[in-house]
Amino acid sequence: MGNLIGRYRAAAILMLGHGAIMELGVFLALIPLFALGVDLGAVGQYFSFNVTYFQEHLAQMMVLSGLFGIVRIVGAVGVLRNRMWGLVLAVLNCVVTIVLMVFMLPAGIIDGILACSALILLLTAYFGTKPLRGPEVSAS
Repeated sequence: MGNLIGRYRAAAILMLGHGAIMELGVFLALIPLFALGVDLGAVGQYFSFNVTYFQEHLAQMMVLSGLFGIVRIVGAVGVLRNRMWGLVLAVLNCVVTIVLMVFMLPAGIIDGILACSALILLLTAYFGTKPLRGPEVSAS
């Protein structure tokens, strides 16, 4: 039982760090950019993504990163409070991150490592050692 709680806690801590540092950190970086009067249309020239649409709309991506970070943190808090909605939100968030990480290269590599690690911890804690199906019943 303690091992399962440890896995949930480890996954939640990974998600808290991922949400706070990578997601909210990117969003909060908008504040100094606004304060310094940086042309947000030109910010994309300093970062590289493999999808040009993301490159051209980097400021909007930074805002969405903040929203995604908040959702990730809320899911992690739900897991830490032992709430089923937190588990579902956390799993959904990890799956969405895994799908989107290929579009966010090279930064998506770190997203993928953190999200995949958290997802593995969450799923192994929830399902444990349950077999795919029960023991076969003979028809005698």
